[in-house]
Amino acid sequence: MARRILVINPNCSESCTAGIAQSLAPFAAEGRPPFEVVSLPGGPPAIATWRDWFSVAEPLCRMVEEEDALAYIIACVSDPAIDVLRTVTPRPVIGPFRSAVGSALARAERFGVIAFVEASKARQRKVLQSMGVEARLAASIALNLPMETLTDPTAAREALCNTAKALVAAGSEAVILGCAGMAGHRKAVEDAAGVPVIEPCQAAAAQALLALA
Repeated sequence: MARRILVINPNCSESCTAGIAQSLAPFAAEGRPPFEVVSLPGGPPAIATWRDWFSVAEPLCRMVEEEDALAYIIACVSDPAIDVLRTVTPRPVIGPFRSAVGSALARAERFGVIAFVEASKARQRKVLQSMGVEARLAASIALNLPMETLTDPTAAREALCNTAKALVAAGSEAVILGCAGMAGHRKAVEDAAGVPVIEPCQAAAAQALLALA
């Protein structure tokens, strides 16, 4: 078996894939399996609609079946295809949103989510319902910005900080960044909000390492 953790970005945004790789760089260490970050060939520009979310399921299944790894992270914060992927491999398949929620609940009673687009909220709510923790969500606010804006080093910074402050005002004691590739904003958003800010791909990386320990 290939000694790696395969991180699959199910969209075709190069800047998003680069941002995911950046977020996982701190996890590299001697003795740990490397994180290999790839994009899904033919994936949509972003997982923005339900159609996008469903469309990547079968291509992800084929990729997981063909690409050997110790574990798989599906690097989208709507956790597409996690359930079906767990039927095609015996290896751990990790969802960033599930991981981020677990991390938030380890630090706070109630949390908020900075969602990518309005449609993301319904998909993330289904995950929360399946986890039995929907009542712990204080609020979810969608940015409705293009993927390339979110992954820019500065373009979305003010919107992210203001949204995090609004989530705190709504009762959030921790905030989840609801789109992959935004790790470069985490520290600034945390400083602005004054509460822990969870980057989902990093939370998923920690879960993957724990699963393999």
